[in-house]
Amino acid sequence: MRIRVLAQGDVRRLLSTADALTAVREAFIALDRGRAIMPQPLELHLPDRDGELHVKGACLVDAPVFSVKTVCGFYRNRELGLPVTDGMTIVYDAATGMLRTLILDGGLLTQLRTAAAGALAAELLARPDARTAAVIGTGSQARHQVRALLAVRRIREIAVYGRNREAVGRYVADMSKADVRVVPAATVSDAVAGADIVITATPATRPLLRPEWLAPWAHVTAVGSDMPHKQELYPEILAAADKYVPDSTEAAARCGELHHAIESGAFAIGSVYGELAALASGRLPGREREDELTVADLTGLGIQDAAVAALVAERAEELAAGQHIALADA
Repeated sequence: MRIRVLAQGDVRRLLSTADALTAVREAFIALDRGRAIMPQPLELHLPDRDGELHVKGACLVDAPVFSVKTVCGFYRNRELGLPVTDGMTIVYDAATGMLRTLILDGGLLTQLRTAAAGALAAELLARPDARTAAVIGTGSQARHQVRALLAVRRIREIAVYGRNREAVGRYVADMSKADVRVVPAATVSDAVAGADIVITATPATRPLLRPEWLAPWAHVTAVGSDMPHKQELYPEILAAADKYVPDSTEAAARCGELHHAIESGAFAIGSVYGELAALASGRLPGREREDELTVADLTGLGIQDAAVAALVAERAEELAAGQHIALADA
């Protein structure tokens, strides 16, 4: 038996930001139409090492493959000169269950599909004439979110806040190459003041963003809270929103911003406007007024991983990318 093995460089060549956005949009539409199989994820938190593991799997109905993704985040790795994230995706034949492709991407697929979901949320919920954005965080996801956002909105200026000044400087230098003005902000409130779109992409365990700092017409995409101990938004933001939209109400109530808002009593689960899949399919409208405050709470779903992995595996076969390895008989 021979399987195809893809490295991170292969993934970069095979999957663009635009490709990821298309795949993720189609996956959310399939989910809303009942054409996705998605079990509960497995999550492992290692607080003494500031580390975590996520395992997510899914199958889109009639797709030729299904996949299982594992990704780690170890936030002290920066001090060791090591990548903060690592991961891989295992792609199986949907008809036989045989292993077809092993994607050793170091977590890149997770970065791309998370950014694609953020761009999808902005496409549906942010003002069409949005020109300014704020980014809280300076890591790789804060970069991917902006690249994906620029595919759906004509952003002209981005303010960025991070706790580490050197990291902020590197972010400004890197993202200024994307034909957008990027400026550092001294505080979170300074960064988000008047911003049309606000993105929070941090591993924060205490809220960073207050509702009174936001413009009445702002759209907020929160992507950092994907485990119960993480939180980026004060719960009052959800209560103030005209439309609060999670990728999954169940997941957000377990480990997203919704979890903290319910626990604090600031927001009831019955006040959820609708899930991102319902907006993607057109079953529910997205932004309807210029002055709406909208919030997307993205915990990350297995269907996103399945969609981008299937596309990468398909293109790898078409282009004979990667390497083949033989598995020895048991």
